[in-house]
Amino acid sequence: MTRPEGPPEDLPFRRPTSIPLPSKAHLRTYAEIDGGYTDCYAVDIEAELPLSDYVTGFYTTWLFRLERLVLHLIAFRPSSDRQIRDFAEGTSDGFAAWAVEARMEDQLLVRDISGRTRSWFMIKARSLDNAGTTPTTRLYFGSAVVPRRNKKTNEPELGPVFGFLLGFHKCYSRALLSAAAARLRHKLPILGSNS
Repeated sequence: MTRPEGPPEDLPFRRPTSIPLPSKAHLRTYAEIDGGYTDCYAVDIEAELPLSDYVTGFYTTWLFRLERLVLHLIAFRPSSDRQIRDFAEGTSDGFAAWAVEARMEDQLLVRDISGRTRSWFMIKARSLDNAGTTPTTRLYFGSAVVPRRNKKTNEPELGPVFGFLLGFHKCYSRALLSAAAARLRHKLPILGSNS
């Protein structure tokens, strides 16, 4: 699926905004696969932070904790905040249902255990004012769904389940990024004491 042109890159994004993938995004490889799906959302926060804080903040939000609980109860794949922090800092290459596919200082691309989906995180330092006195970090979050071959037509397709859940996925992606940004803006503790 081709992504539509989004708002100008230089505007501040106060809320998660759908934008085209940046040219250097690790997720771009999947955007070029016929029959697949990719998306990209971005939001700005007035703080300087490393990728590890963003990834930890994302996976430890109240909203993602619900997904972690489901994975624990249904797929028997528990995870702790400490495992997530290690994963985000690069001392671990996986947690629960995710494994690192590519990692750079400003990007992280992970795949799920099925190999069908990818999640991508990127940060970009910027300033929201002309004087450069307000340090800001743009948080990017994107997803990819890798198509499978239709057994009858041999054409690449997402399949009925992914196709059916696509609308929900878009809302959920924005909500996850919004929750991560709120957590980081309010400087809530990243790590829980017992998780």
